[in-house]
Amino acid sequence: MFEYHGWVTIQVSADGDEPDGLLDRAVDRVGRVVREFGNAQLVDLRYANDVPVLHLGGVLKRPSTVGASLLHLFIRVGELAPASYGLLHVHDDEDFAHGNEFRVYRMVRGQVTECADPFLSPVVPTVADADAYAEF
Repeated sequence: MFEYHGWVTIQVSADGDEPDGLLDRAVDRVGRVVREFGNAQLVDLRYANDVPVLHLGGVLKRPSTVGASLLHLFIRVGELAPASYGLLHVHDDEDFAHGNEFRVYRMVRGQVTECADPFLSPVVPTVADADAYAEF
């Protein structure tokens, strides 16, 4: 199973002083990248109280190529809008090194880092019983 949930608040400057049209152009570019992605079960790019926010989520039986393209999308958003921030939580039970844990991709000022999740991991026994994941 491959599960992911994430959000990004899209910004082009951390001080909130954005030249006219710069944020709109960044949101347009992010929108194009999101449309090209096309693999997600949930992709929602919209304004909330005049702030552009991207939401991503889904649960798939197999990660196939979604995992790599999802991470590429997340990183690309940070490149297009360099003051953006957000989180992407991923659980891939077929990941040999991290199959029993969620991984968190943290975006701060457009830069993405990966870290262990302290809240839902280890998946067994935190959120699932061992018999639900016999491979662990």
